[in-house]
Amino acid sequence: MKLYITVPSPYARKCRIVAREKGLAVEEIVVDLYGAAPELAACNPLDQVPALIAADGLPITDSPLICEYLDEQGGGPRLLPASGAERLAVRRIETLADGAMEMGVKWVLEKRRPESERSPAWMERWRDRLGRSFDALEAAALSADRIDLGVISTGCVLTWTDFRHPEYDWRTGRPGLTALQAALEARPSFAATRPDA
Repeated sequence: MKLYITVPSPYARKCRIVAREKGLAVEEIVVDLYGAAPELAACNPLDQVPALIAADGLPITDSPLICEYLDEQGGGPRLLPASGAERLAVRRIETLADGAMEMGVKWVLEKRRPESERSPAWMERWRDRLGRSFDALEAAALSADRIDLGVISTGCVLTWTDFRHPEYDWRTGRPGLTALQAALEARPSFAATRPDA
């Protein structure tokens, strides 16, 4: 299997962590999203990472789908329960954390525009939504004692926020998330996939 990534991408990091947690040998191919990456475009017409060439040779795009596929292929405990209320609970957290990533990415893109073209109102909007997402994740009382796709996604967005928005203080008032991030980043799968590597 081949996984097309950029090292800073929190979405790609989710997949990289799942592959490691599940003991899978996945070749990681770093691509330049702002340069020519014909191999990425061939498997994902949107030219986005992550993109996986699965064991059957067919492409899979979108991090939740890739993670679910890897979870089914690998060994060890399931990171996404097969069905029922447990599965829905994990998906709720994963979706919330992925949504927080989306707010953070929008904020990054706005900051990259020339200063004269930036919208302070939109930047405030993305920052506020990121904060509300973190408040909801704090209220969920997540633990690193039970790793699942929701917990992994949450860890990814916290560390990515430190990386891309170092001026943003998400820790104040969120001791649960602060402890969760510290515990997760001590795991080998997280330590090997840091966005600043």
